[in-house]
Formats: sequence, C-alpha cells, structure tokens
Amino acid sequence: MIPDNIQLTSKDILEKEFKTSMRGYNQEEVDQFLDIIIKDYENYSKLIETLTIENQKLKKQLDEARKQPPQTTGATNFDILKRLSNLEKHVFGSKLYD
Repeated sequence: MIPDNIQLTSKDILEKEFKTSMRGYNQEEVDQFLDIIIKDYENYSKLIETLTIENQKLKKQLDEARKQPPQTTGATNFDILKRLSNLEKHVFGSKLYD
C-alpha cells in the first residue's frame, strides 16, 4: 500500500537513467549511492506496512474492548463491610462489643 503523496518507488529509483555530460558525476559512485537509497526505501516501505497492519490490529482490539461492559471484581460493598466486620471481631475480639 503506497500512500498518494509518495512519488517514487524503489523500482522507479532503480530504473532511473541520467544523461551524461562531459564533466558529469562518477557513474559507479552514483549507482552505489542509489543502491543504498533503494535498500533504505524498501526497508522503510516494509516498516510502514508492518506498522500500518499493527495499528489497524490495535484499533480493532480497542474497539472490541470498548464494546465490552466493564468487569467487576465480584466484591460488593456489602461483602466488603462483612469482611471488615469479621476482621474487627477477630482483631478486637469481644472488647469491641462490650
């Protein structure tokens, strides 16, 4: 998937031919540099594709998580108060109710 604002592909870079002139650049040096650019360009394209897929996957997971009702811990206020009361009885014993 190539975005609309990308003008060149690695193939375009590879197949580009420049006109030579009398005092032009060293063609081997230019070719070597373009080879490096092509490899980087391909690596960036793969990275963008990988990150796009991961981003879509995470968005889907987020949407699914938002659709699910919040999970409760199973303890209600009544259960908590009951446990607290039992703990007070255990720690303070009968002194609390005397």
